[in-house]
Amino acid sequence: MPDQKKAADKESGQETTVAREILSWVEVIVIAVVLALLIDGFIIINATVPSGSMEKTIMTGDRVLGTRFAYWFSDPKRGDIVVFRYPIDEAKGKRTKFIKRIIGLPGETVTIQEGTVYINGEALQEDYINGTWVVANDGFEFKIPEDSYLMLGDNRNNSSDARYWPALSVKEGVASSEEEAQSFAYVQRKKILGKAYVRYWPLSAFGSLYK
Repeated sequence: MPDQKKAADKESGQETTVAREILSWVEVIVIAVVLALLIDGFIIINATVPSGSMEKTIMTGDRVLGTRFAYWFSDPKRGDIVVFRYPIDEAKGKRTKFIKRIIGLPGETVTIQEGTVYINGEALQEDYINGTWVVANDGFEFKIPEDSYLMLGDNRNNSSDARYWPALSVKEGVASSEEEAQSFAYVQRKKILGKAYVRYWPLSAFGSLYK
């Protein structure tokens, strides 16, 4: 009997040790997952680009990293590439993320004439545009509200951006008047999730998004 008791105690002790080891690993995994979620949710922007709207700067399928704290202590700037909530889907209760370049700042008047963007009447130099801009390149005027920004893609011939969102807002039933539709051309600052800095995939194209 004593030998049987010792064997039972030994087996019980081994089971306790295994259980403790499993529990410790579970704790490590839970902590790691929580930290990853916190980093991704509050510090880092990690996005996969599903379309060619930002080519040649960002290609279809590229993965980019940015920071969510980029604008905690400073304002977004013209030329920044940002991740934001798509205004039309936001109005429908969806949380679709877009990535575009900031072109117009709060309070500015932006016009598009024959393939040139004008900021308060002054032509904007844009060396990041992909190819010759021939689609929807004329006849636009945007008066940007305070605390809002105008976004365009670098691939102007194939980009769903501020030029199209007002008409889409009516088509998709989230705007019922021209004035209301025009508000969908802009992205409020609070809807900007962060600034993209680096393309990290594919590895062959690793590097900064800015020249």
